[in-house]
Amino acid sequence: MIEWKQRGNPGKASGKASGKASGKASGKASGKASSRLVRRWDRAHDPTGGLPLDDLEGLGAALDTVRSPDGAELALVRAGQGGALFVLSHCWTGDHRVWGPVARRLVGAGHRVVLYDQRGHGASTVGARGLVLDALADDLEAVLERVGGCGSGVGGGGSGGGSGGAVVAGHSMGGMAVGALASRDPGRFERLVGAVVLVATSSTLEAKGVRRRTATRVIAHRHLDRAMRRPLLGALLVRDYVGESPVLSHLRAVADTFASTPGPIRAGLLAAMFDMDLRAGVARVSVPVTVVVGSHDKITPPDEARRIKGAITGAELVVVPGAGHMLPIEAPDVVSRLLIQSAGPKPAPPTQSAGPKPAPPIALQRSS
Repeated sequence: MIEWKQRGNPGKASGKASGKASGKASGKASGKASSRLVRRWDRAHDPTGGLPLDDLEGLGAALDTVRSPDGAELALVRAGQGGALFVLSHCWTGDHRVWGPVARRLVGAGHRVVLYDQRGHGASTVGARGLVLDALADDLEAVLERVGGCGSGVGGGGSGGGSGGAVVAGHSMGGMAVGALASRDPGRFERLVGAVVLVATSSTLEAKGVRRRTATRVIAHRHLDRAMRRPLLGALLVRDYVGESPVLSHLRAVADTFASTPGPIRAGLLAAMFDMDLRAGVARVSVPVTVVVGSHDKITPPDEARRIKGAITGAELVVVPGAGHMLPIEAPDVVSRLLIQSAGPKPAPPTQSAGPKPAPPIALQRSS
């Protein structure tokens, strides 16, 4: 028997009490379900060996800085000797370590890798041109010029035939930087680049009016930073970035790099991606191109990869079953094999053990 001491409608008060009780019960049930989900994610097989953000420790990696034409200082990491040269450009709100699991496998197979932080990400600064895709293209070109893209990648170091430029792989926004560079001066692009691998990327994004304004405001909000830094909530918020078999360390890696990227950088580059249309530009690429996408990618879905493949003469499309948007950490064995194949028919022999034992081959869906 409850004795109501406040004035008012007893039925209304009873409803409030009942609502609070059911809300608490519902919250507890939801919390338990989320906890069970996270425990399952924590037990899932991790192809990165628990190191999705790999800084290439133990591989003799060297740090460098490249200055872009507008003054942006780009943090760069090199590792490996001999073989082909791979230049890896990372995603929006990531940093160079996202490519680390793939880079470790490439070095272990006897190749050289160059990773760098996109402007405003990781240890890189933003130059005078600000946050536009053309500036990202400038940055990539500056990196290629610094590391000697011409004559040192495809067909170099005994890794097969080709034009002699670096193999350039771009993940998500990194792929957009590749597309922006290719669209400006195809002839120069071909002198610097021997082959391209576009990983989980897009040639156009559409968001206008209220949707666009809301997206950029929300993405930059400090409350989102705090939410991403909470271990459970952050993992839940980025669930759609990965495929059908989430791994907790992958989700936390995505949330951590997101929160570490300043809000204005996130919003500025998101707006730049909303403005882009690289469809005509990517169609001008004449070097060999492989387009890779996860079958469960909700950020840049397979249909977008098919459009890119259809626009580029001779491009090959590879769909990774079950994978989502974060292919460099979800499927590093698959991505590294595709990169090595893109360098030519004679990959260099392994020189050292570098990284977890490769997973058995996955039945990829290919079309050309």
